[in-house]
Amino acid sequence: MQINLITKNNTWKRFALSTAALLLSTQLFAQNAVFDQPDTDFNAMLGVSGVVHPGDKAEVWGRGFKPGQEVQLMRNGQVLTGNQPVVADDQGQIRVEIHIPHDAALGLHPIVTQVAKPSAATVFDLKVSPKIEATGEDKFTLTQAPVTAGLYQVAYSAKNDVLFVTSAVGRPPVKQSQLSKVDPKQLKITQHITPAADPAREGQVMAVYGVTVDDKQNTVWVTNTRAGTVAVYSQDDLKLLKQFEHGSAPHARDVVVDETQQKAFVSSPTSNQLYVFDSKALKALDPITIPSKTRQNFAAMSLAYDAKQQRLYTVSRSTNELAVINTKTNTVETVVALAGIKNASGIAIAPEHQRAFVTGQSTDNVVIVDLKDNSILHNTPVGAGALNVAWDEASQLAYVAVRGADAVTVININGELVAHLPIGSFPNHITTDQKGHVYVVNKARGQEDNSADQITRIQPK
Repeated sequence: MQINLITKNNTWKRFALSTAALLLSTQLFAQNAVFDQPDTDFNAMLGVSGVVHPGDKAEVWGRGFKPGQEVQLMRNGQVLTGNQPVVADDQGQIRVEIHIPHDAALGLHPIVTQVAKPSAATVFDLKVSPKIEATGEDKFTLTQAPVTAGLYQVAYSAKNDVLFVTSAVGRPPVKQSQLSKVDPKQLKITQHITPAADPAREGQVMAVYGVTVDDKQNTVWVTNTRAGTVAVYSQDDLKLLKQFEHGSAPHARDVVVDETQQKAFVSSPTSNQLYVFDSKALKALDPITIPSKTRQNFAAMSLAYDAKQQRLYTVSRSTNELAVINTKTNTVETVVALAGIKNASGIAIAPEHQRAFVTGQSTDNVVIVDLKDNSILHNTPVGAGALNVAWDEASQLAYVAVRGADAVTVININGELVAHLPIGSFPNHITTDQKGHVYVVNKARGQEDNSADQITRIQPK
């Protein structure tokens, strides 16, 4: 009897040990499945095609995956891509539609991308934009005319009553570019030139992008963004007066002139400096460094100038700040954080009201800043991809080029929506003659785009 009891006890011990070993091996297997070999060179990118509104189906694309990798998209712990993961094709690409609820909040939604075989993860922003219906079309007269391919910016000369329009086609090598004089009444080209050959890049031209006028010197200033410099032309015959050397203004974007101080200022979104030039002697001066209150560098985009106050204003897309520069002393007076804005891009000044209008490309809005105390007075949704803005003193209205919405949104000094005017693909830049006429140039969505590469004059009825 005693022997039988001992045998049973040994059997029980062996069973307990084997069960413990099985549990341990199961736990180790689970741990190994969770902490498997990661994708050590993961470098995939994801994005969304087009503009997404509440209630839409968003088409998400991805590239740079390994063929066969399995991808799941998640938001707030909820899987958006169904029960089965999306599998990368032979080119390492994915494409999937996800439903956006009708009550989805507007703004940037971080989407977690969980990847397996091998494992990795990343996050990208899916932007849900406000859908603004066309309105106020009966309040304005729109006149449109084609110009040339690759329109970029437009500037108005009050002295000569003429528009200057820049254009450049494609990415490097850029072989097609043009500076055009346009009659603001007929919207017809009266003269145009092709920029000179780029001495540093065989087969390319010194393509022109940003543009402004200096009526005191009767000149046109342009930015040669690809060459990182600027050039100056005669308003009369578009003769090249000065081509500054490569690197004089790295990735030059916008340019404005203070005619009183005889200075030209050039922004660069790849630098925390504004580049300064003597607009009479046509020589480079010391740049202005713009500090940021963040850990990132200030990256200047659009420029706006208040001639009466002799103050220059610019905004930073990387830090979402507004900088105020004294053009007499070339010093930065203040840098202001812009609440409610992301990817700050465009700026316009209403001098008599001492207010600034700033566009947010990623937040689809315009904020109005009181320049007396730097407070945010109004925050107005204007549509997808608010890029540039101009204030027209005659009509007392701000006109916003809303690139993603293919429209110009008009708001008043208090941020109230006056009109949302469809004008064609990708409105890119906007200016005014301060007499009630606003001019917009837009770019192409494709080669067969009949609404592209035109100039639009907008006038209140």
